[in-house]
Amino acid sequence: MSAIPSTDAVADSYDVIVVGGGPAGSTTASLVAEKGYDVLLLEREAESRFQIGESLVPATYWTLQRLGMVEKLKASGSPKKYSVQFFGRSGKASKPFYFFENDPHESSMTWQVLRSDFDRMMMDTAQEKGACVVEGAMVLEVLLEGDRATGVRVRLPDRAERTIAAAVIVDATGQSALMARRLKMKKEVPKLRKGSIYTHYEGAVRDEGIDEGATLIMSTENRDSWFWYIPLLGDRVSVGVVGSMDYLLQGRDGTPAEIFAEELALCRPLQERLSPARQLFPVKTTKDFSYRSERLSGEGWVLVGDAFGFLDPIYSSGIFLALKSGEMAADAICEGLGKDDVSADQLGKFGDEYLHGVEAFLKLIYAFYSKDFSFATFLKEHPECTQGVIDILSGNIFKEGVHEIFGPMEETMKKRRL
Repeated sequence: MSAIPSTDAVADSYDVIVVGGGPAGSTTASLVAEKGYDVLLLEREAESRFQIGESLVPATYWTLQRLGMVEKLKASGSPKKYSVQFFGRSGKASKPFYFFENDPHESSMTWQVLRSDFDRMMMDTAQEKGACVVEGAMVLEVLLEGDRATGVRVRLPDRAERTIAAAVIVDATGQSALMARRLKMKKEVPKLRKGSIYTHYEGAVRDEGIDEGATLIMSTENRDSWFWYIPLLGDRVSVGVVGSMDYLLQGRDGTPAEIFAEELALCRPLQERLSPARQLFPVKTTKDFSYRSERLSGEGWVLVGDAFGFLDPIYSSGIFLALKSGEMAADAICEGLGKDDVSADQLGKFGDEYLHGVEAFLKLIYAFYSKDFSFATFLKEHPECTQGVIDILSGNIFKEGVHEIFGPMEETMKKRRL
């Protein structure tokens, strides 16, 4: 699919304008356009770019199926992901958490994706379903009349600036968080000021069989940081280290590459996997500050994906929450347009359900970062909670009773503190 080259193909008004062509924005645009509404999808980048956030959790299957993406992913050659495995500070590995253990449906297998390819597939899907997709379009501002969004001012690829009206504006600008910053709604999640240093390797050691595509989470010896290890297409693996900003990137001598090497020296199982590998590009850094907007929606506008909130990447929740919030927002938008109601309540009607699920991820994230917590110890004491942990790691966070594991989890951590 190619970007629209000039202003001629862009109308003066739409039912919906989606700002941002990542997974959240493309999902919303696809599902609203599929219902016959006029949708404009504006993506800032002129072509899909490198990003981290490459691991899909199983629950993405249902939104991807609705989008018609499952068959595309099956044909993509992307590594199949059946499980997540954790390595403790000693280097000892937990039993893999196989998603299919209590659910044999094909949704229990998912993929590890190269984000530039995945995001391209998502935008192409939006265009196939009828959205007008413009890449290389810089949205300069969302136009507001009081609290009501009425359109956008945008610089199109030919450098022409246009004002385009819409009944609904969807902010899918990711961590740029256009509306949350504009309205001063963005608030950090306490205790999750993390940074990361990452790169890709070629020729690293992979496990065999169904474990080849597993996400591996490896703690360092001091548990002040952890590494992700995500197998990708073409003998490539994504490797990154995450730690608090104070520990990893602030007040510490050395370049990011030197710090990465120092942390790698504290993670023996990862050293073994990378010993025959070749690094493909210099390390990159990012600030993974977890945050949330104080509001999900307003009159004529709604936030999806990272534009609403970002969670620590430990459980690969990013793409799933992008897809799910985009799907929920699309349904609320279509219902609202159908009854001429684009109020904040209508556009954000999915908020309570969505946040209840997000809180399950958040609680498990806090547990992981507690030095009093160990998956092995917890599940040895409470084997009845195994399915609950797998549910959250799989993204089954909207099911009834998903929070029930956290009472026993707190009991286990209290015992370790004594």
